[in-house]
Amino acid sequence: MKLGLVLCLLTGITSTASAQSYKYIDNSKIVSIKNYADYVNNHPAKKLVEIKKMIPGIALNIRYATKNNFTGQAVYRQAKAFARLPVVKALQQVQLALKARGLALKIYDAYRPYSVTVKFYEIAKDTTFVADPAKGSRHNRGCAIDLTLIDIKTGRELDMPTGYDSFEKAAAADYPDLSPQKLKNREILRAVMEANGFKIYPSEWWHYDFNGWEQYELMDIPFEYL
Repeated sequence: MKLGLVLCLLTGITSTASAQSYKYIDNSKIVSIKNYADYVNNHPAKKLVEIKKMIPGIALNIRYATKNNFTGQAVYRQAKAFARLPVVKALQQVQLALKARGLALKIYDAYRPYSVTVKFYEIAKDTTFVADPAKGSRHNRGCAIDLTLIDIKTGRELDMPTGYDSFEKAAAADYPDLSPQKLKNREILRAVMEANGFKIYPSEWWHYDFNGWEQYELMDIPFEYL
């Protein structure tokens, strides 16, 4: 994708969001700063938690906190990863299963504020790879995780079909024309994730949705607030 002509749209993007009027969706469908505290009090099992605090051995490479992503800009102020509490508990089981094989997870992205999804859509306009803001993203619900596998001893990422955030056809979850090693590594990740309550997104080998994500509301809470 040629993004050079649209990068100017990114000026001033941050993950900071305040109570506002959303142009693509009804305000009542978004949990924002103004009602997040009450929401958590009423639904403590649905709170957003920092993944690293519950799974210290997990690796992070939060690409949207850097310029190394499809936008070419840092869109998060903090290189952190958050998800709903049940999602993180499921990831704990994934990490435990991988440890027995000398492997571990590395997270590229997890919960994503709704306002960032809007910016992504305004850049790409391709809902194969970015979410439609009229519906919101499973990332906005704190129920999607972008990740890969690493070797525990070396810390190196396993060889996967493409790099993260790729718009190539080879990024598809079932793309067949790959080396045996890439196919094997992709299948290891998929098998362990699906065994612990996640489902792969068809267009992206790295993207997994937590089963039951429909039960979780869209959120626009900046990392700094969490």
